[in-house]
Amino acid sequence: KAPVSSGAIPGDMSGLPPGDPQLVSMIVSHLKTQGLFDQFRRDCLADVDTKPAYLNLKQRVDNFVSNHLSNHTWSPHLNKNQLRNNIRQLVLQSGMLEQGVDRIVAQVVDPKVNHIFRPQVERVVREFLSPAGVTNMVPACTNELQLKSNLLSRIQTHKDKYI
Repeated sequence: KAPVSSGAIPGDMSGLPPGDPQLVSMIVSHLKTQGLFDQFRRDCLADVDTKPAYLNLKQRVDNFVSNHLSNHTWSPHLNKNQLRNNIRQLVLQSGMLEQGVDRIVAQVVDPKVNHIFRPQVERVVREFLSPAGVTNMVPACTNELQLKSNLLSRIQTHKDKYI
């Protein structure tokens, strides 16, 4: 098999098995340069504030902050930065953000994975593995599915970074 001469794929990938960390890293980098992750982030952020999980988390955090602030008396000498940092730490330690974000991901990201994200990722992966009509680099069907599955698993593992 000849090395791929396209600028998109450095060197010969023919020796790399599906799921190889180097291959996965190259494809994820390619997905990023195509703006796919940014598009996914925009798609998710566009409707996050309408979801019950987001509204519930917002209400819980607002109530938590209001209750905490009700225990403080305002004065001109109040260190607002220290108070803000203290509240931030208390919110983080409470665990409500972690649970809330998991619910938001379940309502916003998960429904889009199979119907919106997967087809786009598969298209870009096919284009990456077979640039400029080079088809001898595309793995067999089962290997391609394994590679796609590994990529999508990696994306899902890190999806909380993108919302």
